[in-house]
Amino acid sequence: MAEQSSVFDMIGPVMIGPSSSHTAGVVRIGRVARKILGRQPETAEITFYNSFARTYEGHGSDRAIIAGLMDFKTDDIRIKTAFEEAEKIGFQYTFKSMGNSLTMHPNTVKIRATSEGETIEVIGESRGGGVIKIMNVNGFSTGFNADLHTLIITAEDRRGAIAFIANVLANSECNIANMSVNRKGKSDMACHCIEADSGMDKLTIEYLNHLSWVKKVIYIPDIDF
Repeated sequence: MAEQSSVFDMIGPVMIGPSSSHTAGVVRIGRVARKILGRQPETAEITFYNSFARTYEGHGSDRAIIAGLMDFKTDDIRIKTAFEEAEKIGFQYTFKSMGNSLTMHPNTVKIRATSEGETIEVIGESRGGGVIKIMNVNGFSTGFNADLHTLIITAEDRRGAIAFIANVLANSECNIANMSVNRKGKSDMACHCIEADSGMDKLTIEYLNHLSWVKKVIYIPDIDF
C-alpha cells in the first residue's frame, strides 16, 4: 500500500535553513530520539551515512541533530548556535561518518544517546521536505514517521498480546492508524509500534506499562507539537 502524503510532502516544514532534508528532517529525527530517551541526553554518538556523511558539516546537519536532541523545533533560531547551547548544559557528543553503506538510505543518521545510565539507539532517514522515517529503535524495526501519535511497546512475545493491546487502546477511544510488530525471535521480546490519529491518555499508558509482561512503554506525541 502506498504511503500517505502529509503537508510536509507538499510545502515542507516551517524551519531554520538551509535545507529541509539536511536541517529540518534531521532536527525531527533528533527530537524523536530525545523523546524515546525521555529526557536530555548527557552524551550522544551520532553516525551519518552516505550523502549525510559527506555533507553534514557544510549543510548544518551536525547542528541540527544536536538541536533536535535538545528538543528544539525546526523553526527554533537556536539551531544555528546548537553547539554553544549544548556546551551551556554540559551535553557532550561525537560525530562519525560512514560514506558507503549500500543498505542504508542516502540520508541516514544513527543516534546512540545516554542519560542516567540508560542508552537508546535510533536510526532515522530524512526523506526530503522535512519528512522522516524512524527505521529502527533499540534494535527493533519500526518504520514510523512521527507525524502521528506513536506508542512503542517492548514486551514478551506471548499469544494474544496484539489483540489485548489493540483492545485496551480501543476502550480508551484511541483510533489506530498503523500497527506493526517486530520480534527478535520466537517467544523472545517483541516490539509493538502503534501510530494513532489522536493522543493517548496518561492512564492508558500507565496501565500498559504496569502489565507484568510489558518491559517498557514509550509514548511520542506528534513530533511537531
